[in-house]
Amino acid sequence: MKVGFVNIFGKPNAGKSTLLNALMDEKLAIVSSKVQTTRHRIKGILTEKDYQIVFSDTPGIIEPKYRLHEKMMDAVKNSLEDADVALLIVDVNEDLKECDAIFTALKLKVPAIVVVNKIDRASQEKIKTTVDFFSNNPYYKKVITISASSGINKKKFLKEILEFLPEGEPFFSGDEISDLQTKFFVAELIREKVFELFGDEIPYQATVVVNEFKEKTTLTKIAADIIVQRESQKAIMLGEGGKMIKRLGTESRKSIEDFIQQKVFLELFIKVRDKWRDNDTWLKEYGYH
Repeated sequence: MKVGFVNIFGKPNAGKSTLLNALMDEKLAIVSSKVQTTRHRIKGILTEKDYQIVFSDTPGIIEPKYRLHEKMMDAVKNSLEDADVALLIVDVNEDLKECDAIFTALKLKVPAIVVVNKIDRASQEKIKTTVDFFSNNPYYKKVITISASSGINKKKFLKEILEFLPEGEPFFSGDEISDLQTKFFVAELIREKVFELFGDEIPYQATVVVNEFKEKTTLTKIAADIIVQRESQKAIMLGEGGKMIKRLGTESRKSIEDFIQQKVFLELFIKVRDKWRDNDTWLKEYGYH
Protein backbone atom coordinates (compact mmCIF):
# COMPACT_ATOMS: atom_id res chain seq x y z
CA MET A 1 0.00 0.00 0.00
CA LYS A 2 1.33 3.44 -0.95
CA VAL A 3 1.14 5.88 1.97
CA GLY A 4 2.43 9.39 2.46
CA PHE A 5 2.03 13.10 3.08
CA VAL A 6 1.60 15.25 -0.02
CA ASN A 7 1.80 18.91 0.96
CA ILE A 8 0.77 21.82 -1.23
CA PHE A 9 2.85 25.01 -1.28
CA GLY A 10 2.63 28.24 -3.24
CA LYS A 11 2.03 31.97 -3.25
CA PRO A 12 -1.29 33.37 -2.00
CA ASN A 13 -4.22 32.82 -4.38
CA ALA A 14 -2.40 30.29 -6.57
CA GLY A 15 -5.24 27.80 -6.10
CA LYS A 16 -4.00 25.54 -3.29
CA SER A 17 -7.35 25.31 -1.49
CA THR A 18 -9.30 24.76 -4.72
CA LEU A 19 -6.92 21.93 -5.61
CA LEU A 20 -7.33 20.26 -2.20
CA ASN A 21 -11.12 20.42 -2.48
CA ALA A 22 -11.00 18.99 -6.01
CA LEU A 23 -8.78 16.10 -4.95
CA MET A 24 -10.96 15.32 -1.94
CA ASP A 25 -14.32 15.81 -3.70
CA GLU A 26 -15.20 17.67 -0.51
CA LYS A 27 -15.06 21.29 0.60
CA LEU A 28 -12.43 21.16 3.33
CA ALA A 29 -10.69 24.47 2.64
CA ILE A 30 -12.51 27.76 2.22
CA VAL A 31 -11.91 29.63 -1.02
CA SER A 32 -11.90 33.35 -1.80
CA SER A 33 -10.67 35.60 -4.58
CA LYS A 34 -8.85 37.56 -1.86
CA VAL A 35 -5.29 36.56 -0.97
CA GLN A 36 -4.27 35.03 2.39
CA THR A 37 -7.61 33.29 2.90
CA THR A 38 -5.95 30.12 4.27
CA ARG A 39 -4.44 30.60 7.73
CA HIS A 40 -4.03 27.04 8.94
CA ARG A 41 -2.63 23.78 7.66
CA ILE A 42 -5.65 21.76 6.56
CA LYS A 43 -5.26 18.03 6.01
CA GLY A 44 -7.43 15.97 3.68
CA ILE A 45 -7.15 12.19 3.97
CA LEU A 46 -7.80 10.25 0.77
CA THR A 47 -7.96 6.48 1.32
CA GLU A 48 -8.46 3.74 -1.28
CA LYS A 49 -7.64 0.02 -1.16
CA ASP A 50 -4.10 0.47 -2.50
CA TYR A 51 -3.14 3.90 -1.13
CA GLN A 52 -3.67 6.54 1.54
CA ILE A 53 -2.62 10.07 0.66
CA VAL A 54 -2.70 12.77 3.32
CA PHE A 55 -2.90 16.07 1.46
CA SER A 56 -2.14 19.35 3.24
CA ASP A 57 -3.29 22.77 2.13
CA THR A 58 -0.95 25.41 3.58
CA PRO A 59 -1.10 29.21 3.89
CA GLY A 60 0.25 31.18 0.94
CA ILE A 61 3.93 32.00 1.36
CA ILE A 62 4.37 35.65 2.38
CA GLU A 63 6.78 37.95 4.23
CA PRO A 64 5.24 38.18 7.75
CA LYS A 65 3.99 41.56 8.98
CA TYR A 66 2.19 40.41 12.13
CA ARG A 67 2.47 37.60 14.68
CA LEU A 68 -0.52 36.04 12.90
CA HIS A 69 1.51 35.92 9.68
CA GLU A 70 4.39 34.33 11.59
CA LYS A 71 2.04 31.63 12.88
CA MET A 72 0.85 31.04 9.31
CA MET A 73 4.43 30.65 8.09
CA ASP A 74 5.08 28.26 10.98
CA ALA A 75 2.32 26.07 9.50
CA VAL A 76 4.24 26.11 6.20
CA LYS A 77 7.51 25.15 7.96
CA ASN A 78 5.81 22.27 9.79
CA SER A 79 4.46 21.00 6.48
CA LEU A 80 7.98 20.98 5.04
CA GLU A 81 9.15 18.64 7.78
CA ASP A 82 6.78 15.71 7.19
CA ALA A 83 6.24 15.92 3.41
CA ASP A 84 6.92 12.86 1.26
CA VAL A 85 6.04 14.80 -1.89
CA ALA A 86 5.67 18.55 -2.38
CA LEU A 87 3.14 19.98 -4.83
CA LEU A 88 4.36 23.43 -5.81
CA ILE A 89 1.39 25.23 -7.28
CA VAL A 90 1.90 28.12 -9.70
CA ASP A 91 -0.62 30.48 -11.24
CA VAL A 92 0.35 30.30 -14.92
CA ASN A 93 0.16 34.10 -15.14
CA GLU A 94 2.49 34.74 -12.17
CA ASP A 95 6.12 35.89 -12.32
CA LEU A 96 7.90 32.56 -12.91
CA LYS A 97 11.29 33.65 -11.60
CA GLU A 98 9.69 34.89 -8.40
CA CYS A 99 7.86 31.59 -7.93
CA ASP A 100 11.05 29.65 -8.62
CA ALA A 101 12.91 31.72 -6.00
CA ILE A 102 10.21 31.03 -3.41
CA PHE A 103 10.25 27.28 -4.11
CA THR A 104 14.06 27.12 -4.06
CA ALA A 105 14.07 28.90 -0.68
CA LEU A 106 11.95 26.09 0.78
CA LYS A 107 15.05 23.83 0.52
CA LEU A 108 12.93 20.75 -0.10
CA LYS A 109 14.48 17.35 0.52
CA VAL A 110 11.62 15.42 -1.11
CA PRO A 111 10.40 15.09 -4.73
CA ALA A 112 8.86 18.34 -5.96
CA ILE A 113 6.08 18.40 -8.57
CA VAL A 114 5.17 21.73 -10.12
CA VAL A 115 1.43 22.13 -10.68
CA VAL A 116 0.75 24.88 -13.23
CA ASN A 117 -2.76 26.11 -12.43
CA LYS A 118 -5.37 28.33 -14.13
CA ILE A 119 -4.42 27.21 -17.65
CA ASP A 120 -7.98 28.08 -18.72
CA ARG A 121 -6.93 31.74 -18.34
CA ALA A 122 -3.79 31.62 -20.46
CA SER A 123 -2.72 31.17 -24.07
CA GLN A 124 -1.10 27.94 -25.27
CA GLU A 125 2.12 29.89 -25.77
CA LYS A 126 2.10 31.10 -22.15
CA ILE A 127 1.38 27.56 -20.87
CA LYS A 128 4.26 26.13 -22.93
CA THR A 129 6.64 28.85 -21.70
CA THR A 130 5.73 28.05 -18.08
CA VAL A 131 6.07 24.28 -18.51
CA ASP A 132 9.44 24.69 -20.26
CA PHE A 133 10.68 27.04 -17.55
CA PHE A 134 10.16 24.49 -14.76
CA SER A 135 10.91 21.38 -16.85
CA ASN A 136 14.42 22.64 -17.55
CA ASN A 137 15.22 22.80 -13.84
CA PRO A 138 16.31 19.41 -12.39
CA TYR A 139 15.02 20.56 -8.97
CA TYR A 140 11.49 19.71 -10.16
CA LYS A 141 10.67 16.06 -10.88
CA LYS A 142 7.54 16.72 -12.94
CA VAL A 143 5.37 19.51 -14.27
CA ILE A 144 1.58 19.05 -14.43
CA THR A 145 -0.90 21.49 -15.96
CA ILE A 146 -4.42 21.89 -14.55
CA SER A 147 -7.36 24.18 -14.03
CA ALA A 148 -8.36 23.37 -10.45
CA SER A 149 -11.56 25.43 -10.58
CA SER A 150 -12.78 23.81 -13.81
CA GLY A 151 -12.09 20.28 -12.59
CA ILE A 152 -9.12 17.94 -12.88
CA ASN A 153 -8.49 14.44 -14.16
CA LYS A 154 -8.15 13.08 -10.65
CA LYS A 155 -7.07 9.54 -11.60
CA LYS A 156 -4.29 10.83 -13.85
CA PHE A 157 -3.21 13.43 -11.29
CA LEU A 158 -2.96 10.88 -8.47
CA LYS A 159 -0.98 8.50 -10.67
CA GLU A 160 1.72 11.17 -11.05
CA ILE A 161 1.96 11.49 -7.26
CA LEU A 162 1.79 7.80 -6.29
CA GLU A 163 4.98 7.12 -8.24
CA PHE A 164 6.94 8.98 -5.55
CA LEU A 165 5.18 7.72 -2.40
CA PRO A 166 6.66 4.99 -0.17
CA GLU A 167 4.89 1.79 0.83
CA GLY A 168 3.64 1.48 4.38
CA GLU A 169 0.73 1.19 6.80
CA PRO A 170 -2.03 3.82 6.74
CA PHE A 171 -1.85 6.62 9.32
CA PHE A 172 -5.61 7.07 9.62
CA SER A 173 -8.70 4.85 9.57
CA GLY A 174 -10.42 4.55 6.21
CA ASP A 175 -13.47 6.67 7.09
CA GLU A 176 -11.52 9.75 8.24
CA ILE A 177 -11.26 12.63 5.76
CA SER A 178 -9.44 15.08 8.06
CA ASP A 179 -7.77 15.23 11.46
CA LEU A 180 -9.59 18.48 12.30
CA GLN A 181 -12.81 18.76 14.31
CA THR A 182 -16.12 19.84 12.77
CA LYS A 183 -15.96 23.02 14.90
CA PHE A 184 -12.87 24.11 12.94
CA PHE A 185 -14.66 23.79 9.60
CA VAL A 186 -17.72 25.62 10.94
CA ALA A 187 -15.54 28.58 11.99
CA GLU A 188 -13.86 28.56 8.58
CA LEU A 189 -17.20 28.58 6.73
CA ILE A 190 -18.29 31.64 8.70
CA ARG A 191 -14.94 33.31 7.99
CA GLU A 192 -15.41 32.54 4.29
CA LYS A 193 -18.66 34.52 4.33
CA VAL A 194 -16.84 37.42 6.00
CA PHE A 195 -14.43 37.40 3.04
CA GLU A 196 -17.35 37.36 0.60
CA LEU A 197 -19.53 40.03 2.19
CA PHE A 198 -17.09 42.66 3.40
CA GLY A 199 -14.40 44.84 1.82
CA ASP A 200 -10.66 44.41 1.83
CA GLU A 201 -9.96 45.60 5.38
CA ILE A 202 -12.31 43.55 7.59
CA PRO A 203 -11.58 39.98 6.37
CA TYR A 204 -7.87 40.35 7.13
CA GLN A 205 -8.51 41.81 10.58
CA ALA A 206 -11.21 39.33 11.58
CA THR A 207 -11.25 35.79 12.88
CA VAL A 208 -13.97 33.41 14.07
CA VAL A 209 -14.17 31.32 17.23
CA VAL A 210 -16.89 28.70 17.77
CA ASN A 211 -17.82 28.70 21.47
CA GLU A 212 -20.77 26.35 21.38
CA PHE A 213 -21.43 23.32 19.19
CA LYS A 214 -24.27 21.11 20.45
CA GLU A 215 -25.54 18.33 18.23
CA LYS A 216 -29.10 17.14 18.82
CA THR A 217 -31.21 14.67 16.90
CA THR A 218 -32.75 17.16 14.50
CA LEU A 219 -30.79 20.38 15.12
CA THR A 220 -27.24 21.55 15.81
CA LYS A 221 -26.91 24.67 17.95
CA ILE A 222 -23.85 26.81 17.21
CA ALA A 223 -22.65 30.04 18.81
CA ALA A 224 -19.62 31.85 17.41
CA ASP A 225 -17.69 35.05 18.06
CA ILE A 226 -16.38 37.15 15.21
CA ILE A 227 -13.29 38.99 16.43
CA VAL A 228 -12.38 42.35 14.87
CA GLN A 229 -9.79 45.01 15.78
CA ARG A 230 -11.84 48.22 15.95
CA GLU A 231 -15.28 49.47 16.98
CA SER A 232 -15.72 50.95 13.49
CA GLN A 233 -15.30 47.46 12.01
CA LYS A 234 -17.91 46.11 14.41
CA ALA A 235 -20.33 48.83 13.26
CA ILE A 236 -19.77 47.90 9.61
CA MET A 237 -20.31 44.22 10.32
CA LEU A 238 -23.53 44.91 12.21
CA GLY A 239 -24.82 47.18 9.45
CA GLU A 240 -27.76 49.55 9.67
CA GLY A 241 -30.37 48.00 11.93
CA GLY A 242 -28.34 44.80 12.13
CA LYS A 243 -28.83 44.17 8.41
CA MET A 244 -25.32 42.85 7.64
CA ILE A 245 -24.95 40.56 10.65
CA LYS A 246 -28.31 39.00 9.78
CA ARG A 247 -27.19 38.42 6.20
CA LEU A 248 -23.88 36.99 7.41
CA GLY A 249 -25.76 34.67 9.78
CA THR A 250 -28.19 33.49 7.11
CA GLU A 251 -25.52 32.76 4.50
CA SER A 252 -23.19 31.12 7.04
CA ARG A 253 -26.00 28.92 8.34
CA LYS A 254 -26.78 27.64 4.83
CA SER A 255 -23.12 26.75 4.20
CA ILE A 256 -22.84 24.97 7.55
CA GLU A 257 -26.04 23.01 6.94
CA ASP A 258 -24.70 21.85 3.58
CA PHE A 259 -21.47 20.77 5.27
CA ILE A 260 -22.84 18.88 8.28
CA GLN A 261 -26.07 17.76 6.56
CA GLN A 262 -28.29 18.89 9.41
CA LYS A 263 -30.45 21.86 10.38
CA VAL A 264 -28.52 24.54 12.26
CA PHE A 265 -29.45 27.23 14.76
CA LEU A 266 -26.64 29.81 14.54
CA GLU A 267 -25.90 32.76 16.82
CA LEU A 268 -23.15 35.24 15.92
CA PHE A 269 -21.56 37.79 18.25
CA ILE A 270 -19.03 40.48 17.30
CA LYS A 271 -16.22 41.31 19.73
CA VAL A 272 -13.49 43.92 19.49
CA ARG A 273 -9.93 42.95 20.43
CA ASP A 274 -7.43 45.68 19.63
CA LYS A 275 -4.36 44.38 17.74
CA TRP A 276 -5.29 40.73 18.31
CA ARG A 277 -3.11 39.74 15.32
CA ASP A 278 0.00 40.69 17.31
CA ASN A 279 -1.10 39.29 20.67
CA ASP A 280 0.24 35.80 21.44
CA THR A 281 -2.35 35.13 24.14
CA TRP A 282 -5.29 35.92 21.89
CA LEU A 283 -3.75 34.12 18.93
CA LYS A 284 -3.45 30.96 21.04
CA GLU A 285 -7.03 31.37 22.29
CA TYR A 286 -8.27 31.76 18.72
CA GLY A 287 -6.56 28.56 17.56
CA TYR A 288 -3.35 29.92 16.01
CA HIS A 289 -0.81 27.70 17.76
